[in-house]
Amino acid sequence: MNSTHKTSFFAFLTVLLLIWPSSISASHKPLVPLPSVFDFSKGDGWAGALGLGIEYETAYDGSDEYEFEVDPIGAVHYRQGRNLYFWEGMELGMRRRTNEKTMLQLNLRYESGRERDDSEDGRLNGLNEPDSEIVGVIEMRHALDKNWRNWFAFRYMGGNSDFGSLGVIAFGHRFDRRTDGTGTEAFVFSTFGDSDFMNKDFGITQPESVRSGLPATTLDGGYRSTGLTVINRRNVGKKNQIITQLGLEFYGGEIADSPISRNDYEAELSVSYVWLFW
Repeated sequence: MNSTHKTSFFAFLTVLLLIWPSSISASHKPLVPLPSVFDFSKGDGWAGALGLGIEYETAYDGSDEYEFEVDPIGAVHYRQGRNLYFWEGMELGMRRRTNEKTMLQLNLRYESGRERDDSEDGRLNGLNEPDSEIVGVIEMRHALDKNWRNWFAFRYMGGNSDFGSLGVIAFGHRFDRRTDGTGTEAFVFSTFGDSDFMNKDFGITQPESVRSGLPATTLDGGYRSTGLTVINRRNVGKKNQIITQLGLEFYGGEIADSPISRNDYEAELSVSYVWLFW
């Protein structure tokens, strides 16, 4: 799918989300009662959040170097019945609950490219620095019960040929009986990428091979990884939340065999504080 067709596809889905019939009326409940789907609103209207997050994660995909990173957090939500329009950090888009058990999301996302100095050990020397990209995201979540205790999801991310395409399937479970968006949730997922996406982070061209001394490597599209994410979101008073997230991701054999991969897995842990100021 070329860039023109992708743009037309996302425009079509935007219209589809706007006209899709729904039985959901405005309420003070979150759009979807899951800790992993942020909704800071208290019903129709505006809502905003500011905060700070601390992450301990791999320096780049496939790295065996870990680092701490401190990032600001910002979000603005506008709720209108069954629709939630959002800006969340590097993402801008909308979520729509089409019925009691289905949510659709459409958004644009900024994906930063890898830089050579991400590796303090010099393991990226001689390799190109992939450009940062704005990509389109489509996601569908469907509950397997009326309370969203169990769900499955499909997500697609696509950009130009420098980014490629990534598909994700996931199955999740919410442990708590809360329906206010807080509690603990876990989900397993698998990812599948086309050759452009796979080679963006793990391929080595012939010129890169000459400069870096690593063997030239070209990856095919297909299975990429399987992982587990656990997220906990808790209210602290009326205007504060603490969000903790743990993630593990195990790479498929082709990626694990790439000279860029120092490990066949990656892990991350983050703790965030959010102040609901609006």
